Amino acid sequence: MTRRPHDTHSAPAPAPAPSLERSLTYRLHLLHKLTDQDSQHAYPREAGLSLSDGRCLATIGSFEPLSVKDLAQQANLNKGQASRAAQALVDLGLVCKQHDSSDARGVVLTLTEAGRQAFERTMALINKRNQEIFGCLDADEQASLSALFDRLIQHSLRS
Repeated sequence: MTRRPHDTHSAPAPAPAPSLERSLTYRLHLLHKLTDQDSQHAYPREAGLSLSDGRCLATIGSFEPLSVKDLAQQANLNKGQASRAAQALVDLGLVCKQHDSSDARGVVLTLTEAGRQAFERTMALINKRNQEIFGCLDADEQASLSALFDRLIQHSLRS
């Protein structure tokens, strides 16, 4: 359909793009960077682990038993990173690596007793860090933000 000069109904103009510092991706990255800087110091001090090892230990403890492939998926790592992290935790005596009876080449990761104690310290730190980061939001705001993150994650998984 062609518009006639006297037609006053036009499509709304697209909203202007936000400046870089107001874009969602920029702010998510900034929040990630700021919080990871604090976590880099908190994990060794409070959990006795590096940030990376603490995150992997928390993942194994939350979803055990796990294969290295499952660890990679759950911890958002590539398989090489997950394999190195798992081995570091085995070397620390926090994770037991056993052969997977259903996959001759695979292994199953579970926590040792020392690993369970470290897992409890790590989860306490994770909960503390979450409260430090999100504590400026009231309970309703935290619930809304959590629901929004769930929607964004589901949307990204479908894309």
